[in-house]
Formats: sequence, structure tokens, C-alpha cells
Amino acid sequence: MNSDKKFDLEDRLVCFAADIVFFCKDMPSDMTGQYYGNQLLRPGGSSALNFGEAQGTNSDKDYINKVSITLKELKESRVNLRILDRVKYVGNSMRSKLLNEVEQLVRIIATIIKNKKQ
Repeated sequence: MNSDKKFDLEDRLVCFAADIVFFCKDMPSDMTGQYYGNQLLRPGGSSALNFGEAQGTNSDKDYINKVSITLKELKESRVNLRILDRVKYVGNSMRSKLLNEVEQLVRIIATIIKNKKQ
């Protein structure tokens, strides 16, 4: 049962990464869109990739390290989305959806790390 939850979370991270791609594709190609789009694509996709890597680790220490990188990338995505939200830059409903999802993912991953350290 526990491994099913990991795959559900992995699916959520993959969906988040895909939604980031769609969101960034719709950004204007002005200076702001290029800068924040590029900055958002990297951590948005990396969070899912690092979580996938964590599933293949051989020790709790390595698992915590990979999942901690996932958390770092999600937090970077969150700040980027908050900046875009603050300036009301494109995609109001999608931006809100992404902000909500990243907040939930940050909480989930932080809890996983906390529990694994105990």
C-alpha cells in the first residue's frame, strides 16, 4: 500500500512538471516571459526527475538527499510562481492552480523527509 502512495506522488509531480511546460509555452516571448519561463521550467521538471531518482536509492541517507533536492526545486518553483502572481503575469487560473499544487507538494515532500529522518 505504501508503495502505491509513492507512485501517486510521482504521478502528481509528473503532472505538475507537465503543467509547468504548458504554462511556460503560453508565456509571451517578451523579456519577462523568457526569463521567468526558463527559470520555472528547470525546477518544475527537476522536482519530478529527482523524486524518480529517489525511488532507486539504496540507503535512507541517499533517499533523503534526493527527496531534499526535490523539495528545493519545488520551493524554487513556488517562489517563481509567486513572483508571476504578484505582477499578475499571464494565465491567472493556471497560475493559481500551479501555486496551489506546489504548496501541497512542498508540504507532502517536507513531511516525507521529516518522517524518514525519525
